[in-house]
Amino acid sequence: MKRRDLFSAAITVGAASALISKSVPSAAGSTVPIDIIDTNVSLFQWPFRRLPLDETDALIKKLHSLGITEAWAGSFEGILHRDLAAVNERLANACRQRRELIPIGSVNPQLPGWEKDFSRCIQEYQMPGIRLHPNYHGYSLADPRFAQLLGRATEAGLIVQIAVAMEDQRTQHPMLRVQDVDLAPLPDLLRGHAGCVVQLLNCRPNPTQLDRLASTPGIFFDTSRIESTDGITSLLKRVPHDRVMFGTHAPFLIPEAALIRIGESALSEETCRSLISGNARRLGEGRPT
Repeated sequence: MKRRDLFSAAITVGAASALISKSVPSAAGSTVPIDIIDTNVSLFQWPFRRLPLDETDALIKKLHSLGITEAWAGSFEGILHRDLAAVNERLANACRQRRELIPIGSVNPQLPGWEKDFSRCIQEYQMPGIRLHPNYHGYSLADPRFAQLLGRATEAGLIVQIAVAMEDQRTQHPMLRVQDVDLAPLPDLLRGHAGCVVQLLNCRPNPTQLDRLASTPGIFFDTSRIESTDGITSLLKRVPHDRVMFGTHAPFLIPEAALIRIGESALSEETCRSLISGNARRLGEGRPT
């Protein structure tokens, strides 16, 4: 089954689990199962409106129908709730009941006792990563508390996901206008934290900024905010393919859209496999589980 046909099948009505049930030849002529890891989904309700897939079972059903076998799940509640201990407990419980979901905890270094929230993510819930919302939580990446959090995450071997944006500024609630996270301090900061792994979610930087981020070891990207049919190939001209991972930003965005962009890109089989699961699988190896 050719790569483009494979992804076309995944978005055809009635083609549930097409990507799971099919396989493609490997370079050696044998067959290996196709699986897709979505590194960017969120559970529960978006604070400002209901989304079609904001019920967890409905989201899981949609992911299954597209051949997505694993999803790294943060929580919409982590954006505005102050009691992040309760947020992370609900997230962990929801993911515990569904083997496809990998919980990614919320931490806000602006809140008193954030260190306890951080420790619970590792010790109680065995989360492999944390998801940060600096723009909604009111701190910059130049804040010393962020550097402290980054150091702790590096020591613990956690993946740090930074949600650069959650919603286009043009559609935001007029009483809550939130700018994209300013990533300018990040490259210099990471040079002081060797081994740190940071994934930027929903990121759409300008070319100059992208080149600076791409030249910094430890910074990874997702595909959720990439636009146009040549967006993936354009990104890969600036970013090594082993540092880009598939992400949909579901249920806020329609997950089929991210699959279509991969399917319509002129990618080699090796690059395609790296993006849809290989890089995420490699990054997750050895992390707390």
